[in-house]
Amino acid sequence: MTAQTDYVLEGDNSQYASEGGRVIPVVTRAGEEDGRTGQTEGATRVSGVGPQHTPATKIWYGKVSNEPGYRSLAHHHGEAETGGYVLSGRARIYFGENYQDYIDMDEGDWVFVPPFMPHIECNLSRTEPLHWLTTRTPDNIVVNLPAVADESLPNWLDRP
Repeated sequence: MTAQTDYVLEGDNSQYASEGGRVIPVVTRAGEEDGRTGQTEGATRVSGVGPQHTPATKIWYGKVSNEPGYRSLAHHHGEAETGGYVLSGRARIYFGENYQDYIDMDEGDWVFVPPFMPHIECNLSRTEPLHWLTTRTPDNIVVNLPAVADESLPNWLDRP
């Protein structure tokens, strides 16, 4: 028996049609994520959903992995709004004037980083990796900024 649907579609999603003319979900299988993304040294970003390999035009959604003891270069994400979720590990984000402010996050925490906000992402653990899910609109924009010395970051060198 086939279910009958009585509704009218609103909007035009034809720009997402496949070569066969159908609009269907696009799945990126585990291990097939696209690595052609904006990068910051020490952070591995892979795209699960984004313009690199799907019809998406207004969103980038991926996974970021940081090795133990990692801290990024200072950077911002241009016009992109950024949302993050800590899958595993402990994270810190430095921000503010001369990166003197910071927020720590644990597994299960969410973060929003506004557009054009310079920041430094860190893995607080010296022994365990850090994994994030990250989404940006409209794309994974990464603008690297001048280097910042470890010694200038509050409580970075003396963390446990």
